[in-house]
Amino acid sequence: MRLAWIDAFSGVSGDMTLGALVDLGFSFEELAALPARLGLEGVTIESREARRGPFRARQVEVRVAGAQPHRHLKHVREILTRGELPEPVAERALAVFTRLAEAEGKVHGEPPEKVHFHEVGAADAIVDIAGACLGFHRLGVEAIYASPLVVGSGTVTAAHGVLPVPAPATALLLEGAPIDLTPLTGERTTPTGAALVVTLARAFAAPPPFRLVAQGLGAGGHDPSDRPNVLRILLGESLGAADRRTVAVVESTLDDASPQVIAHVAARLLEAGARDAFVTPVQMKKGRPGVTVTALCDPEQVDAIADLLFRETPTIGLRIRHEERRELAREEAIVRLAEGEVRLKVVTLPDGTRRARPEYESLAALSRVAGASLEALASRALAAFDEQG
Repeated sequence: MRLAWIDAFSGVSGDMTLGALVDLGFSFEELAALPARLGLEGVTIESREARRGPFRARQVEVRVAGAQPHRHLKHVREILTRGELPEPVAERALAVFTRLAEAEGKVHGEPPEKVHFHEVGAADAIVDIAGACLGFHRLGVEAIYASPLVVGSGTVTAAHGVLPVPAPATALLLEGAPIDLTPLTGERTTPTGAALVVTLARAFAAPPPFRLVAQGLGAGGHDPSDRPNVLRILLGESLGAADRRTVAVVESTLDDASPQVIAHVAARLLEAGARDAFVTPVQMKKGRPGVTVTALCDPEQVDAIADLLFRETPTIGLRIRHEERRELAREEAIVRLAEGEVRLKVVTLPDGTRRARPEYESLAALSRVAGASLEALASRALAAFDEQG
């Protein structure tokens, strides 16, 4: 698996991201043709080498001639559709802009669809976001990880006047993400840069071990003396089949819920998107028997899972923690027996060995129709999988 590590030791912006991707090998010619592809008039892109402290880096700058209209989310959606970008690229770019719209909407007390994007909706931001999504796609990146983001200090001048750093929209975008408050001069993480990283990064954590393929350095527009204004992206190939991600653990211990409620809640947690949900018997204070209801979910699902537990159980408090989860690469396979098809879950071990297990529901359905035992069908399904190689 090809992955990218965003090392934002001096912050991140849209231009810095483009510079790092071009430095990694993303075609500047394709990037330069993007404004015309998106139907953005008067927009050009320049690329040059730059030095920031001891680093040689690539500086990419989007130039806009003349005024650009204020745009709503629907206008951005139309522009991305008009560009006939690869489907994953258009989807990710729109997801970034939607996140921006949500943050701007909270700042101004408006629904996302009614937000005037101002700077972040201008042509340069559209090119930054669509170009970054296209660059990661062209480089074959399947998973993105990121370091904590340095935000800077002081103030920044925006369409709404002088704002503190991080700007209000940036701070909203970074809720839940680790940030670095080292007091570096000026705005180091822009709203566009923050939206890109929080939307595209799988986790703010070190990636699984990988073989380093290349590094790209993107230069920011300013050259402060306190720290080189450079974004570094490392490109690599994962060394093992085990992937690493962060999961949230949400749990509550109950001694005043009926078994029917507990069974109902466990099923509802899975329906709500939990990766797993289980119930553990426990001995509680005063000798009362109880249960611990545990849900594993993606970090962004914590609020929804917590709301469900508060609504569906008598609990008055939850425990929430984040843990590392390692997963084997998995896929689904189908083998055909005389009685019918059997689905198998196939995982790849770190040494490259593949291991298959028949899916219970598939075996049970076939067993009821064919009258064969689960054990016999499972044995024959595995033999058929081995024959297929």
